[in-house]
Amino acid sequence: MSQPAVVIPEKLFFKIGEVCELAGVQAHVLRYWESEFPMLAPQKNRAGQRVYRRRDVEMALRIKELLYEDQYTIAGAKKRLAHELRGGKLRPGGDGEAPEESTGTDVDTPRLRAAAATPRKTAEDREALKKVATELREILALLEQQNKTFASSKK
Repeated sequence: MSQPAVVIPEKLFFKIGEVCELAGVQAHVLRYWESEFPMLAPQKNRAGQRVYRRRDVEMALRIKELLYEDQYTIAGAKKRLAHELRGGKLRPGGDGEAPEESTGTDVDTPRLRAAAATPRKTAEDREALKKVATELREILALLEQQNKTFASSKK
């Protein structure tokens, strides 16, 4: 399920703490995103503190959405954002819809054609995948616990 929309205050500049509060992440996460996503590049003031503009806040929120809600990897989120920024934004209502006309810069490979031919993921599909991922993590934790118990009983 999608998170409720975040209301960004009408301000010119935001401090890192304010952006962290709006995005719901800690400062070290935001700084890491800055190192991974060149499109998230706040300026620094004379004191060396990060100064975020509205577009930086929006970018941080979009990165969080891709990573946390849509379950993209860092590399996948980078590709998705790069595609969106060069004009291949999703159609309104976005949730996994296919991109509009390509800019022609993508290489046409059998893999890309296969991906384009696959049906679109619905919100229900994403929720089901999230549930499976959660269950797999729980199974992994149980197996790790059993492994620890087994290892300690062998000693």
